[in-house]
Amino acid sequence: MGLSSSISVSASAEQTSALDLATGSAPLTVRRAVQLASGTGAGKADRLFSDRRTLPASASEDLDLAGVLLDAFGATITFARIKGLYIAASAGNSNNVVIGAASSNTWATLLNSTGTVTLRPGSFIGVGTGTADATCYAVTATTGDLLKVANSGGSTSVTYDVVLIGASA
Repeated sequence: MGLSSSISVSASAEQTSALDLATGSAPLTVRRAVQLASGTGAGKADRLFSDRRTLPASASEDLDLAGVLLDAFGATITFARIKGLYIAASAGNSNNVVIGAASSNTWATLLNSTGTVTLRPGSFIGVGTGTADATCYAVTATTGDLLKVANSGGSTSVTYDVVLIGASA
């Protein structure tokens, strides 16, 4: 089964200021993108996980990146390396979605063992690696493969989208 993928992040803005006879502007556009071919080496990926998930009030879950998640066709996925990650908190959430700091077997190559990212309602995070990077964000089965996702509050559930692109070797 082949996989072709693209990971990109972009930002654009325009700052303006009224001048005497005109309006000055400073437009800004930045974009970083990577195209990954099918495979397991540098610049390649062969595993994809995507899902919309809901956590009850005060709940958390550990996404096991090695041997538990299922792809779109129901096949078990084992990541050895993560090359792209996208997580978005639903705009309709009342609580935050907190990513990272699993209590054991933490996937620590992105956020270290205790680091977290808090996604407020409607916010998102995206990370991608370059095509020359053969190491990427390594996953170590059974000892470094859990990505914790938590609901920050005890009053309502939260919904989030997750996309993981990586390689099996």
